[in-house]
Amino acid sequence: MMDQPLLISSIIRHAAACHGSTEIVSRISDGSLHRTNYAEVYERSSKLANALASWRLQRGDRVGTLGWNDHRHLEIYYGVSGAGFVCHTINPRLFPDQIVYIVNHASDRLLFVDPSFVGLVADVRQRLQSVERVIVMCSASAMPPEAIAEGFECYEEVIAAHKSGFDWPRLDENDAAGLCYTSGTTGDPKGVLYSHRSTALHALAVCAPDVFNLGERTTVMPVVPMFHVNGWGLPHAAPMVGARLVLPGQRLDPASLYRLITTEKVTFTAGVPTVWGSLLDWIDDNKGEIAPLERVAIGGAACPQIMADRFHKQGVDVVHAWGMTETSPVGLANRCTVPASPAPEGIMSPNRRLKQGKPLFGVETRLLNDDDSVLPHDGTTSGRLQVRGPWVASSYFNPPLESANRANDGWFETGDIATIEAAGTVEIVDRAKDVIKSGGEWISSVTLENAAMSHPDVYEAAAVARDDERWGERPVLFVVLRPGTAPSKEGLLSHLGTRVARWWVPDDIHFVDDLPHTATGKVVKATLRRRLRQ
Repeated sequence: MMDQPLLISSIIRHAAACHGSTEIVSRISDGSLHRTNYAEVYERSSKLANALASWRLQRGDRVGTLGWNDHRHLEIYYGVSGAGFVCHTINPRLFPDQIVYIVNHASDRLLFVDPSFVGLVADVRQRLQSVERVIVMCSASAMPPEAIAEGFECYEEVIAAHKSGFDWPRLDENDAAGLCYTSGTTGDPKGVLYSHRSTALHALAVCAPDVFNLGERTTVMPVVPMFHVNGWGLPHAAPMVGARLVLPGQRLDPASLYRLITTEKVTFTAGVPTVWGSLLDWIDDNKGEIAPLERVAIGGAACPQIMADRFHKQGVDVVHAWGMTETSPVGLANRCTVPASPAPEGIMSPNRRLKQGKPLFGVETRLLNDDDSVLPHDGTTSGRLQVRGPWVASSYFNPPLESANRANDGWFETGDIATIEAAGTVEIVDRAKDVIKSGGEWISSVTLENAAMSHPDVYEAAAVARDDERWGERPVLFVVLRPGTAPSKEGLLSHLGTRVARWWVPDDIHFVDDLPHTATGKVVKATLRRRLRQ
């Protein structure tokens, strides 16, 4: 067989050659829609690559981005990685001190920023030790005055100054291509370095029918930001199969997403549960329908049963996905099709829809107990979930000496507690740090939260442990109510008593206006536990 490396440049080159006229729609910083195609993205990526080469970057140098989902960010994905450098996507929702730490730790030489982040970068510019140039992702007419005053460069002027037709290097497929940092909820953020090979294999895997089911007749709208684990692989998977792309920019409010879905005929989208809860509420309030939409991937946090049911009522299949920054991210998927009437037995039964699903080809899973003994895959025994595969991290990028290597004996410690069925289906019971141990038995906070959210008045819920002299720990529930509702604490506890074991029912419920979330939409339970202690 021929020795052809799996490279990022080969993805966009294939898209330009075989799907060159396929449209890419993106909402840019001024709110307007920009339309291009894969052939133009390929040409502009090659111009960017020529610009990078003229700036004398060295192979493997990191190039940071602070951007939304739009066509310029897509061009940077391919121009940077394809030329042999590392595309480092940075989460702009982090605190400025975290962004400074991440840029300095990665030693980014360049920084591409959306106009909306110019002020953020200007405020910390003097603290960015390795950054040589800042390029604003806009036209000359859209350059913010502050960017001009700071000496930042204009992306479109950079592109215009260089020719197309870059000679893409034949790289080693194991060379670094992308870099993304964890959210750093327990210490400093940690970098995960992706190779060309791992990125290409991950993109190929998520296109499979029982995962995202992508093809050239699919219109893909990644609502998950491109700074969040490479947009879950969609900016690489869509061009790989020639899918039409709709990039929503920074406007992720329900009305804007609904208009894009309906007017641009989006058939597949992906994002975290908080985004979809708001969209479904908006649709109900406005008596709307999302008929073009066929499938939605939900990840980043467990998909509540009520959310899957609401999508199914709209005729939309749900793909319940699981993964981490360290797994590129998709490692498990459970495609829950709209049930027939009556619902068939087996894979479409309600309890199966709550599971995270089976490993994608290439990913293996196992369970360990506290003494590191391997546990059976019987669907009931729970233990620490470990994974391994060609797009799973073996270690962190430039880790501090005190940082433990999460890959143990060739397996990655996920930090999740799970069960695995004989046929391989995985259910995440809880995060190891969030599981509630009462009287020597485990209580799943995820199951409690799903039970609470099955109440029609509950918008969001989070269960955490409170110290208890008798039982060790007991569950307490924080609840955000839907507007205009006022259920009693006793009524909600009674509701829970019909859905979980009696000893699982929380000792107390706190009604709150909102829950603390990370920059990627996960509930920060450490903050809730601090509230309890106070």
